[in-house]
Amino acid sequence: MLNEPVHFIGIGGAGMSAIARILLDRGVQVSGSDARDSIVIASLRTLGAKIGIGHHADNILLAKTVVVSTAIKESNAELKAALASGIPVLSRAQSLSELMKGYRSVAVAGTHGKTTTTSMLAVAIQECGVDPSFAIGGTPNDSNSNSHHGNGDIFIAEADESDSSFLVYNPYGAIITNVEIDHVDHFSSEEQLQKTFFDFVKSINEFLVICVDDAGGNELANSVKSDKKLQINLITYGESENAQLRISHVATSATGSFFRITWQGVVLDEASLNVPGRHNVLNATAALAAGLALGLNPNQLIRGLSKFQGVRRRFELKGKVRDIRVFDDYAHHPTEVSVTIATAREVVEEGKIIVIFQPHRYSRTLAFTEGFVSSLSVADQVILLDIYGAGEESIPGASSSVIAEKIRALGTKVDFEPSIVTAIELAVSAAKANDLIITMGAGDVTSLGMQILTRLAEAASSDES
Repeated sequence: MLNEPVHFIGIGGAGMSAIARILLDRGVQVSGSDARDSIVIASLRTLGAKIGIGHHADNILLAKTVVVSTAIKESNAELKAALASGIPVLSRAQSLSELMKGYRSVAVAGTHGKTTTTSMLAVAIQECGVDPSFAIGGTPNDSNSNSHHGNGDIFIAEADESDSSFLVYNPYGAIITNVEIDHVDHFSSEEQLQKTFFDFVKSINEFLVICVDDAGGNELANSVKSDKKLQINLITYGESENAQLRISHVATSATGSFFRITWQGVVLDEASLNVPGRHNVLNATAALAAGLALGLNPNQLIRGLSKFQGVRRRFELKGKVRDIRVFDDYAHHPTEVSVTIATAREVVEEGKIIVIFQPHRYSRTLAFTEGFVSSLSVADQVILLDIYGAGEESIPGASSSVIAEKIRALGTKVDFEPSIVTAIELAVSAAKANDLIITMGAGDVTSLGMQILTRLAEAASSDES
């Protein structure tokens, strides 16, 4: 189905562009469309994709299959034309499932850490002399690309639970990093989320790697153990005493981390990472477990993990001016915010942490208001932008100003500032040498990092003159 010309509606998204790039590498004719131009689209064009800006029915004339992003509405002209003409229409997940057929595929799922863990697994496997294919929701710094068509028999894919689309993958093996409700627009309860993850587990063919430090992950692992019908190899990991692949002697610093790995009671090796944060120790251990399940050499896997250089938008250093460092992070859930600020605390040492946070989606903001208050309040200063709606209509009670008021009541310095220009000025004027500024959220807050660095440089120049 994906050997003949394929058209992507919404080709500029991370997941869609990853699939398009793999098809181009396989020699398939690719076309696409998107609402606006971007660096991602420019890179696809250099590989041979024919991409139009704007959606028009005649864009699909040469396509034999159409792949549609979840962001595309039923009223889209190209989608309507494809359905009317009888051209097969696949979702992003369905097309990725097609790409993985015939491979020993590993789907990396979980509420948090999917992108980093998928990237770590790809780098670790490459160190073993294997050339895996991969499709990732972010861009690893090691490869500078979110996808690759390899010549090996392994295919690694980030598996998105947000709309239950990961149920179509039927992978050879899988990783589940954690199970915590996030997408409240799709899941109404923890019970529904657990059921969906268990349905995902039932679709796995050979092995499952799961973190038992996480409450939701441990609950799911217990469900898997108690179901006698499941014939998959379960590998548990974490710092918990009952973990098969156990982490201990963890030491973290501003530049990375060190830890010991024990496999079923026997010390396997000592490992080190170039990325900071205890959460990345867990992510690396998940990748190691999957590599072991694939039959790869543990020493080579660990050596590969030690070379991992991080992922864009995951505590990504954007630059440094007059000893003030500016980072960007994708965190948009209270748990992720807490982990990112904890990692920043290790890095900043005696300096202040200044967070510019943009809540993502009204539904998430309303559901997790108290969680955001708790997680953000441990920063030294918080600047809250307006909510990035991501296509949602506003919901009464979902408000950045409400979060700001609650944080202020806890004694943390906080501003609600709808103006991006003013928010940047607040951060720049507050930052001193050895401080750290983080732009945080899943929306367009990511664009602020370079603007902040420019203003810091201008302020430094003005002080010198």
